This record gives sequence, C-alpha cells and structure tokens, in this order.
Amino acid sequence: MLNRRSTLMLLSAALSVPKTAFAATPREITWDDLLPAGVPYSEIIGQGEIDETNDTWNPIYDENAFILNETLDGAYIKMPGFIIPFETGSKGVTEFMLVPYTGACIHTPPPPANQLVMVNAETPWPGDRLWDPVWVIGMMRTQLQSTDLGQTGYAIVADQMEVYEW
Repeated sequence: MLNRRSTLMLLSAALSVPKTAFAATPREITWDDLLPAGVPYSEIIGQGEIDETNDTWNPIYDENAFILNETLDGAYIKMPGFIIPFETGSKGVTEFMLVPYTGACIHTPPPPANQLVMVNAETPWPGDRLWDPVWVIGMMRTQLQSTDLGQTGYAIVADQMEVYEW
C-alpha cells in the first residue's frame, strides 16, 4: 500500500516525464491519402484557361477537388512536403502552406484544395531551410479555407518537424 509521501513522489515523477514519452506514433501518410477515395488526381482537374497576361495555365477543378478524406480529421499524422511561408520571424516560419512539390502556388497554378495543407508550427522552422523538403508531424483537421495563394483543404498543428531525406 502506498503512503501519502510515496504517492506524491510517484505523481511528481509522472509529471516530469516529457510529453513525447506519451505521444502516439504518427500515421505516415502521402499526398494520395488526401484525395477522395477512388478518384485519381488526373480526374480532379477539368478544363482550364490560359492567362495570356501572366503566361500561366489556370486549371478549373471539378467538385472532386473539394472532397476531403474525412478519416484524417483528428488523426495524428506524419507527412512530407515543401514550405510556402506565410508568417516568418527572426526565429523562422511558424505559419505556412505545405505543398506536394517545389514551387507549387508560386510559379504554377495552385494544386486543388485537397492537395494543400495549412500548417501552424509550435516551433519555428529555420528561415534558412525553407527550400528543404520537410516531414510535418501533428494533428490533422479537414478544414477548407481560402488564402491568397489558393484554397486549402487540410490544416495541421505541427508539434514536430524534421528534414525529409529520400
């Protein structure tokens, strides 16, 4: 039987264990996991139009571009991607769009909403590493939202990030 002192010591020891010791193992996902079940990426993009002024192609997405994988809502995940920064500070970037390939949303039309992820990072990602591919680990939500660069279908609160190595 535990006495009061032993109980308090056990409780204080449990509180001093880092939260990562209790963290779940993230589910590793790919960009294909964000697509609606049974719909290949090639069927999401419908017709399009050329913007002659800016010399770009503007795809017109069908309704499949806005269908999200609801099984990922609330999932603790790990996924790779590239950073398009929104909020940067002296310590790095904390708010960014995670995109499937380099330059998405900057030099090309944006991918469909179900291929773009808004990320809020608890720890800033270094500003000198913005071109590195990254692993983002955290809680994912299905959430359509508009930005200046495109509409996103997912959001992650990243509790950890690391360089993605092939």
